[in-house]
Amino acid sequence: MALDISTWDLACQFNNTDHHTELNGTDKLIVRRGQAFTINLYLNSGSYQPGYTQLHITAETGPQPEEQYGTRAVFGLSNDIDDTCWSAAVSSPPGDTVCLSVCAAPDAPIGRYVLTLDGHIQFEFILLFNPWCPRDVVYMDSEEKLAEYVLAQDGIIFRGDAKYPVPLAWYFGQFEEGILDACLRILDMNPKHRRNPGKDCSGRRNVIYVTRVLSAMINSNDRDYGVLEGCWKDTFDGGVSPMSWRGSVQILKIWDSTSCLPVRYGQCWVFAAVACTVSRALGIPCRVVTNYYSAHDTNSNLVIEQYLNEKGELDTSSKDMIWNYHCWVESWMTRPDLPQGFDGWQASDPTPQERSEGVFCCGPVPVRAIKEGELTLKYDAPFVFAEVNADLVYTLKYKDGSTKKIVNNQKVGQNISTKSVGRDQREDITHLYKYPEGSAEERQVFEKANHQNKLLQEKANPGLHITIKLSTGVKKGCDFDVFAIASNNTEEDKKCRLVFASRAVSYNGVIGRECGFKDLLNVELAPGGERKVSLRLNYSKYCNNLTEDNLIRLGALLIDYSTKEAVMAMRDIVLDEPEIKIRILGEPKERRKLAAELTLQNPLPEPLQGCCFTIEGANLTGGSSITEKLDSPIEPGQEAKVKIYFTPTQSGLRKLVVDFDSDKLGHVRGYRNVIIGK
Repeated sequence: MALDISTWDLACQFNNTDHHTELNGTDKLIVRRGQAFTINLYLNSGSYQPGYTQLHITAETGPQPEEQYGTRAVFGLSNDIDDTCWSAAVSSPPGDTVCLSVCAAPDAPIGRYVLTLDGHIQFEFILLFNPWCPRDVVYMDSEEKLAEYVLAQDGIIFRGDAKYPVPLAWYFGQFEEGILDACLRILDMNPKHRRNPGKDCSGRRNVIYVTRVLSAMINSNDRDYGVLEGCWKDTFDGGVSPMSWRGSVQILKIWDSTSCLPVRYGQCWVFAAVACTVSRALGIPCRVVTNYYSAHDTNSNLVIEQYLNEKGELDTSSKDMIWNYHCWVESWMTRPDLPQGFDGWQASDPTPQERSEGVFCCGPVPVRAIKEGELTLKYDAPFVFAEVNADLVYTLKYKDGSTKKIVNNQKVGQNISTKSVGRDQREDITHLYKYPEGSAEERQVFEKANHQNKLLQEKANPGLHITIKLSTGVKKGCDFDVFAIASNNTEEDKKCRLVFASRAVSYNGVIGRECGFKDLLNVELAPGGERKVSLRLNYSKYCNNLTEDNLIRLGALLIDYSTKEAVMAMRDIVLDEPEIKIRILGEPKERRKLAAELTLQNPLPEPLQGCCFTIEGANLTGGSSITEKLDSPIEPGQEAKVKIYFTPTQSGLRKLVVDFDSDKLGHVRGYRNVIIGK
């Protein structure tokens, strides 16, 4: 006996709240797989009779739904919900209203669905991964971690330097209006979908497949309608500086509204942040990770080879690079395709660097596989292993053509960082990627990975030593000193040449112009002796050479005339920027207008022109940014000050992300946590 259905109610408010999707809005049904949702059916006549009433249900996704590919499910009523497959049951007593519970299989493809009842009643819904469901491969058993890695719409990304990590607040905004639609469109624009939509939609059952598609589609290097175009030059013609983005929402909205033209421009933290937004939107627990002194090994030999001349100048012909830092993402999932023991965090990298299976993507690879040196496990383990473990070899080329290996203690893969769960502090996760340096386990990993250079490494000690020290007050706008300290640990007099150089550097290791230089040809060091050499860095010299990264690379090279042995030290310094002071005026409550009073003091000895403040934040600024320009220049020592009004739409802890831009300082960032009351 069929049901005589008149109207229906998708109970979006109840279902979306129950499925942790209510922040997407409650105007459409958005549910997660492996968990029941409720539809209320109102009957014209008759009532539901247990055991007699029948209901024929189909659930379909994609343009060519087929049962054998999992994109079409056909099922009827059963006594109880079966959460291992598509199922339906009635949860209300007999009457003219029927509460129908429907559950999607925990391995159903994610995406847009049409549900059909008895062949003529249809409604649409969106199905997402379900990290709350123990049967789903993305299951995470901690509410605190789910709040951070799936539900948090803002976070912290670490930039700067290994010795000086700089927190950057980021507005992920995965629940803002239109973002989920843009994320589903990314899946539909990927070349695999355009070639074979049925097969691609079937592949969306598999979080490994989806993660790999996202890694390829966040960048546009394959001319595949990808989201972001990368640019690592000094100018950003035809687009905006990657530093100008405060969050992912504007990027995804621009891409979606311009017929999927790549948004210009991104660099690694922007690629990673957008990948994190899309992953969280689809229900995949995800976090952004920063690796300091990250190796880009182009020839897969696990060795980064750099050549210097006697003036300490790098030969720039090598494609191997050391990035000051590099960001990627980790996604949480089980790996049934791999041997046991490789579930959990998987690294994938949407920044276009090298091709994998013919396209610019990287991962997912188990973080544990990197730690254990299991380089045959999918995907792209050798590349990620090199990023954190490559050996850095410097060679000195003399004028006469002879060469000498330089003793250098710089290490690749330091202070691997992510935001702590529930706090803004940095969590160091280096131990998840590497065993302690010098441990027996580390040696076993190098043997397994066939890392010959590291295995053969002798701790050479020529008896000469050099280090670099900084003075206090390394602030943008100031003149300051840096020091090279050379010491002689031998029992004989040493006559040396000391080259002490400073150059602007981009975070991806590209060396810029000189900021200060000393070449001392006659440095005499007695046995056990020490010499301290200072180098003055003047604002007037470095101000026009800096990139937006505010990084200066210091290099000190000490050459022993008698043996031609050389030792070197290298250190990057991050110039401190002024602080943006943020005051919230008014009582922070839902739908009540607030003001942010923003103040920044000009630290430079020259005026700042073209100044403006911009704010943005999840559920604070309506999914867009709000900018206030200043009419007049800000003189040295003067304060730039504005009030910007905004109206919060949701209660809870929120991050107001603030940006100050001007001609001389570039983008200065700040943020303030605000608790919004009901």
